[in-house]
Amino acid sequence: MASTTLTDPRWAETTVLSGDITAAVQELKATPGGELQVHGSGSLIRWLLDHRLVDEIVLLTYPVVVGQGVRLFPDAGPDAALDLVDFRAFPNGITAQMYRPAGQPRYAPATLIAAG
Repeated sequence: MASTTLTDPRWAETTVLSGDITAAVQELKATPGGELQVHGSGSLIRWLLDHRLVDEIVLLTYPVVVGQGVRLFPDAGPDAALDLVDFRAFPNGITAQMYRPAGQPRYAPATLIAAG
């Protein structure tokens, strides 16, 4: 569990990470037999992405426009290429996309257009 305030979790088999969080997450990832998931913490997801600790991203898209809220991907931050590895569409309009980080993105060369 990642928390900035919790020290004594009450959930079974829960460990609160402290100290060098990057090393702690790398150690957890190296442990066989499970997967680490993040649900509903945009700031933690952004931190994990910034530290290159994400192996997969599953985005669920709902057919609703809210128009406000916290952005998952901020305006500033490192660019990252993603490979789409799976996609599912559900009858209610929800889609699930699974991506894996693919390093630095490649951009098309800029083309100068002269007005005449």
